[in-house]
Amino acid sequence: VQLQAYGGGLVQPGGSLNLSCEVSGLRLEYYSIGWFRQGPGKEREGVLCISPSNNNLYYEESVKGRFTISRANAENTVWVYLQMSNLKPEDTAVYYCATHPRPTCPEMPIATLLPHAYDSWGQGTQVTVSS
Repeated sequence: VQLQAYGGGLVQPGGSLNLSCEVSGLRLEYYSIGWFRQGPGKEREGVLCISPSNNNLYYEESVKGRFTISRANAENTVWVYLQMSNLKPEDTAVYYCATHPRPTCPEMPIATLLPHAYDSWGQGTQVTVSS
């Protein structure tokens, strides 16, 4: 499985930005796809996940009502989109997409363990929210 993230950039507080993740590989209909982020000096944290049946799971409470995730399937490729609005400086981070090889978004009792549930990662795209 290969992942490529697109769409990062510089945006002012209150602005919007859309990220895309192209996922290619076999049997993608069985994979859940998650978005993570890692801010300066912080650990990588989960943001949102979407299952093959389009069930969403928010990992980060602070993005509820501002971020949405969607998914479009094509032959051997899945596109996963992260629509971000009302962005805040604390949203500044490198954003990564990753795959979980099960049709249900994973949950972990300890948040720092969540990245270990995902097995393939994209290279990340920088999002900077600043005036």
